[in-house]
Amino acid sequence: MIQHECRYYQTLDDGAVRCMLCPHHCRLADSKAGICRSRRNDGGRLVSEVYGRPCALAVDPVEKKPLYHFHPGTTCLSFACTGCNFRCLNCQNHDISQASPEQVDHYELTPEDVVALCLQHKCPGIAYTYTEPLTYIEYVADTARLAHENGLWNILVTAGYVCQEPLHDLLPFIDAANVDLKSFSDDVYRQVCGGRLDTVLATILAMRDAGVWMELTNLVIPGVNDDMLMIRRMCQWLVSNNLAAAPLHFSRFFPRYRMSNLVPTPLATLQSAKRIALDEGIRHVYLGNV
Repeated sequence: MIQHECRYYQTLDDGAVRCMLCPHHCRLADSKAGICRSRRNDGGRLVSEVYGRPCALAVDPVEKKPLYHFHPGTTCLSFACTGCNFRCLNCQNHDISQASPEQVDHYELTPEDVVALCLQHKCPGIAYTYTEPLTYIEYVADTARLAHENGLWNILVTAGYVCQEPLHDLLPFIDAANVDLKSFSDDVYRQVCGGRLDTVLATILAMRDAGVWMELTNLVIPGVNDDMLMIRRMCQWLVSNNLAAAPLHFSRFFPRYRMSNLVPTPLATLQSAKRIALDEGIRHVYLGNV
């Protein structure tokens, strides 16, 4: 199995390591993996077991990310590795995001291979997507750097749960991002995703400050995050932080994974959310999965 040493960790006195990539700060005894399943302690070194091992590869329209205002009408080479540092109960890609590397078939592709495939298929850019690309940030960074050297752009599709140092190291190579803003409630983040809201908001602001083109997706789940007052507060926060021009995608929920008992989002709920967003000053609002 390929093992690539990670860039963000501390070595502890007892042979354990502490991953410093995301706020979980997983403390890992020898041979143990973190919450993301793909970063493991190998004899006192933190290694990524998915570097160069994408489990999904496709040519997608850029609108599928979704990005509606970044090179519309073009395609991107999309790829993903297994793993995620969230545990979303509704995850639509749980078969790869909640899997360990050895549980999923994969390709063997160096960053050079990925860029060559992108050029071969005449795609103007690469999208790091489907799972959580920040959990394999070393692979993303090396590929994205090489993509820029070859005149390609880079798209990051992410839930944004990452510490500021690794994020700032990556952002110079990211041209556009879609951030999944799952809720404007810290309780929902803790109970449904296994994370915290403040970290995601900090990621959004860092991307704004770095000049990354950003669009946001909010999956509206009945009885979970469909409170219209909360959606209004979210939109007010975006506008007050100079993000009124960032397109906002309200996406329709369908029963998935551990939320298969819920009903699909009523279209009227999405339409209400859209009216609120426009009323609060969001300039571009779209409905997805409808």
